[in-house]
Amino acid sequence: MASKQPVLRFPVLCLMGPTATGKSKLAVELALKLDCEIVSVDSVLVYRGMDIGTAKPTFEERQGVPHHLIDILDQSEAFSTGQFRRRALEAITAIRERGKTPMLVGGTMLYFRSLLQGLSSLPEAAPEIRREIDLEARCLGWGKMHEQLEQVDADSAARIHPNDPQRIQRALEVFRITGKTLTELCSGNPVDETPFIPVTAKILPLDRTRLHQRIETRFRRMIASGLVEEVAAMYRRGDLDPASPAVRAVGYRQVWAHLDGEIDYESMIEKGITATRQLAKRQMTWLRKESVSFVYDMECSDLAGRIHADVEPLVENCDLIE
Repeated sequence: MASKQPVLRFPVLCLMGPTATGKSKLAVELALKLDCEIVSVDSVLVYRGMDIGTAKPTFEERQGVPHHLIDILDQSEAFSTGQFRRRALEAITAIRERGKTPMLVGGTMLYFRSLLQGLSSLPEAAPEIRREIDLEARCLGWGKMHEQLEQVDADSAARIHPNDPQRIQRALEVFRITGKTLTELCSGNPVDETPFIPVTAKILPLDRTRLHQRIETRFRRMIASGLVEEVAAMYRRGDLDPASPAVRAVGYRQVWAHLDGEIDYESMIEKGITATRQLAKRQMTWLRKESVSFVYDMECSDLAGRIHADVEPLVENCDLIE
């Protein structure tokens, strides 16, 4: 019998944390110290023309550090977790072949999980079914859609919060496409292996109130910088609607609702801030479940220097043979 071939795996730096913790700026500082290229782990930065509301780093802010999976899609396109995983692994492999260290940076925890824990073989997104589910949700509310999920897939409903429309939608979509529940498919399908060794640095707020303050300040700055005008340009296209993945992004959907006449200007701002805080809360819930190498307070002094000192011996290691 032929012996099993050794598997070559290599270290990849993973910088994760909730929104508004300063990951983008920190990532550039670390990339310059460690000779990294950055792979964005963000479900909204993939869209072209969505710069203000995503806090997308400008070319000047990137300081010459290559960033991957930013500005790769039109706003009308959907991007599944499976598509992200494939594109991210392609970028990681190419970066490694150039002799540099890949750095994964972002706050879309489902994307991170697909890379760190693998991904079961699930059906690709079906735009018509997603639109159908969204229309039902607009009439019934996501609470009722969660009840629907509970009826067909109690295990998934128990894992998914009633205020998490994206995951409710995906679980219902999988059931409507395949006739099988997400739980059945995930338990019955093999999981792809992850070809790298993650060196994870988690950025968290020691004081959650400070994060809430940052979120409010940043959102109001986005409004002052032209977020309403940015969303208005999307609104005028004519091929987007509230069910479009790009429009569902936090901040964008609140401004869209204002442009649609559903809420007034001040309510738009308050709802945008609240939705961003809720996003941060969900991200921190996910992060508490993740096994990580290092944890840091977002406001500790010389944060880039501290992370660099901790992770350099690990990411500079040669490839590991298993």
